Amino acid sequence: MTGRSLLLLFAAIAPLGACVTAPRPVAASSAVEVQILAINDFHGNLEPPKTAIDAAAPDGNPVLVPAGGVASLATAAKMLRAGKPHTVTVSAGDMIGASPLISALFLDEPTIAAMEEVGVNYHAVGNHEFDRGADELLRVARGGCAKHTSRQPCSVEPFDGANFTFLAANVLTANGSPLFPATGITDFGPLQVGFIGMTLKDTATLVSPSAVAGLTFTDEVAAANAAVPALKAAGVDAIVVVLHQGGGTTGGYNDKSCPGLSGEIVPIIDRLDPAIDVLVSGHTHNAYVCEVDGAGRARPLLLTSAGRYGTLVSDIRLTFGPDGTLRTAAANNVIVQGEGYSTTAADVPVVAGFPVFLPDPATKAIVDRYAAAAAPQAARIVGRLNGAVTRAPKDREQSAGNLIADAQLAAGRAHGAQIAFMNAGGVRTDLVPAADGSVTFGQVFAMQPFGNSLVVKTLIGAQLRALLEQQFASGANSVELPNLLLPSSGFFFAYDLSRPTGDKIVEMRLDGATIQPAREYRVIVNTFIASGGDNFTVLQGGSYAVGAGQDLDALEAWLKTGPEAPKLGRMENRTP
Repeated sequence: MTGRSLLLLFAAIAPLGACVTAPRPVAASSAVEVQILAINDFHGNLEPPKTAIDAAAPDGNPVLVPAGGVASLATAAKMLRAGKPHTVTVSAGDMIGASPLISALFLDEPTIAAMEEVGVNYHAVGNHEFDRGADELLRVARGGCAKHTSRQPCSVEPFDGANFTFLAANVLTANGSPLFPATGITDFGPLQVGFIGMTLKDTATLVSPSAVAGLTFTDEVAAANAAVPALKAAGVDAIVVVLHQGGGTTGGYNDKSCPGLSGEIVPIIDRLDPAIDVLVSGHTHNAYVCEVDGAGRARPLLLTSAGRYGTLVSDIRLTFGPDGTLRTAAANNVIVQGEGYSTTAADVPVVAGFPVFLPDPATKAIVDRYAAAAAPQAARIVGRLNGAVTRAPKDREQSAGNLIADAQLAAGRAHGAQIAFMNAGGVRTDLVPAADGSVTFGQVFAMQPFGNSLVVKTLIGAQLRALLEQQFASGANSVELPNLLLPSSGFFFAYDLSRPTGDKIVEMRLDGATIQPAREYRVIVNTFIASGGDNFTVLQGGSYAVGAGQDLDALEAWLKTGPEAPKLGRMENRTP
């Protein structure tokens, strides 16, 4: 990084403490450009994620451009930074967590090492950073081999943590202090840029409550606006918020007209202090570049997101006048095209007209080292399946989630389980067996990477109904964005979204028999939703809680029986 990074160590919602900063430098004699490279939602995708970007070729025809792979991302970042004296690289959350086997098997240590090669300077934590708990997150940031999970840290090589700074303006510990610094300042000589980093306020509902016990996630806007005065007092010339929350548009990955901007980011923008110049966003896995007008702004707010998995990088340029005044802010989303790849469906070759970023040797060496360490486990055949299961939904039901629910029901039978529910967000990939039906450990790990335990609880029928009603009205779960639970074989429910809140479930059956309000039923779920995750707080109640092993073990055991790929039809949308 060019320039010196300075940290402001204070809580973002409390009176700001003293900060360490440099004497204000003499103004530049001419215009100055600052480059900010931004990524988000990398999720440990060290190897090319078999993802292509929909783009327009130079001749105007649509093309699919193969993208991703951290070694190509490192090359892209280095090439984009080349010749630019004032540059900084940021990440807007979910760098780790929900990762493929090559990273998750080693507690995402290789991702941190690779991101050092990419050149990240600031990383705003996302919700998935908390998947393994705050103590493990602190270890990932600071280094060391203390064991906080079932997996052994430092199993391949010593781990010294990240050489970049984690930011978390709205994450407070039990004593009110920030878990990580709220802000950072990068000094570019003639000017300074301040960064505020944070995650979405709903993080506590997106991870296991036990993982974030004692932490408070405050409102994003309140935290950002509270940090502005101290940054201005330090003399920064621009303020950039790096936030793990986002939206979406109806346009392409680099459509500057930003058509149909929507999502949780919109009301956040409306309330941000006009002194904030740039908002780097994430979480939704969408890609966009927008300029958003607002009351009190001297110029539109620049809003960016670089999709997911390192397939894109946002190249943001800020131009300052000789007096340090920000004049323009613009960005391009650049496709990180590597050497092409082969998918199960087709070969995706390199596309002419888009730059090709060949793998960076140092970064590739990290990937190769951990790929070799993971290979024996990844290739192990765990069972067979007679067809593919996917996350492609029909009325929000998906065969992949149904398969997992069936596996969990089988694991809970010994404890009397009659019904299993799987949360859709916990299903991370499709599962496509080989031609002979075989399925590998690497595939099932990619499908279920969280390592949740399973628990059997007893609920009465009325509680089951209340649980299913929470799919449409609980926290972020709404009629507009329902969060449907995927049921095991034998259970059926129907819903009508036009009915009043609390009365949308119109039918529930188990093995053909109607669920009775006062009757007891034993339900097996993972500990994430059992503890209220995804806003399913009904599951915090119930009785007869007993552990039933690990979710990944249950899926592996089920696949060993050679099950048939489940069909859809376990839920029905009866909305007129």
